[in-house]
Amino acid sequence: MSSKPQDPVADVSVLPLTRPQLAEARRMRAAELFEQRRPSSEVARAVGMHPESVRRWKRLWEQGGVQALRRRPATGRPPKLDDAQVEAVRTALEQGAQAHGFEADLWTLERVGVVVERVTGVKLTRASVWRLLTGRLGWSLQRPRRQAVERDEGEIARWVAHEWPRIKKGR
Repeated sequence: MSSKPQDPVADVSVLPLTRPQLAEARRMRAAELFEQRRPSSEVARAVGMHPESVRRWKRLWEQGGVQALRRRPATGRPPKLDDAQVEAVRTALEQGAQAHGFEADLWTLERVGVVVERVTGVKLTRASVWRLLTGRLGWSLQRPRRQAVERDEGEIARWVAHEWPRIKKGR
């Protein structure tokens, strides 16, 4: 065992930036370069964006400063479920479908909707359940393999090797 002191920064887990956060970081870097009087083409190369986007950012920056390039809060209807409710749903879904009284351990949009309503009291449409699963929970569509439980690979191989050639000869 080593007696090296541990780096406290190495123990901190850093979550990856979301796309909106990355976009804002690019615009903030561009603003720094605008302040240094760098040409738009150079700024575009530095931040990895199309020059026309950088020229648009520069016009905004000239009119409203760095604040004009900041992210704005999302507009529109607020989500029906808050973050705590989403985490409660995640915990419930991770228990599996059978833990919630379903016969097979398979999630469908309807089943997830039932669990969401049980856990949070909020009824969601199928489309909203899909957005919850893919957008907020980060789940993806996965279909079960259609395969008979009784399938015997050894017996299939034997049949293909012995029976099929015999049947084929009969033609």
